[in-house]
Amino acid sequence: MLIRPAAEQDLPAIKAIYDAEVLGGISTFTTTPPELDYWETRLSSSAPGYHVLVAEGDGEVLGYAYSTSYRPREAYARTRETSVYLAPGARGRGVGRALYDALLAAMRQDGVHLVVAVIALPNDASVALHRASGFESVGVLHEVGHKFGRWIDTELVELRL
Repeated sequence: MLIRPAAEQDLPAIKAIYDAEVLGGISTFTTTPPELDYWETRLSSSAPGYHVLVAEGDGEVLGYAYSTSYRPREAYARTRETSVYLAPGARGRGVGRALYDALLAAMRQDGVHLVVAVIALPNDASVALHRASGFESVGVLHEVGHKFGRWIDTELVELRL
């Protein structure tokens, strides 16, 4: 498995992984798959602390991780929010951990101070990944999202770099 910065040719695979979660999962509260230009914009950001990484195995994208701004105001400039998404066949194989290790290392080099992530509950695999990567829980928002006819809680986790 190779962890590397995402490239333009990876975007259809990234979109497919995300779209599957949009349409069938709760890890994102997006309910309509975004167009490819959404991913092009995310990939084109060159600001410190912004990264899109992919895990590649046998020539296929197994998953991806990215970091983005936490909030748009200036005082949040050294805080980033992260997400990791995996193709179904890549789950439980250490792909998420490898992506997070590389992403966190890149953010450390950029001088990011705090990393936050939001986990839709229940999601035992994501909770375990974040704990193993050093994140700590800072609270649960109850029934903050509504998808697939039910209310969903989220857990906010943080990691000081």
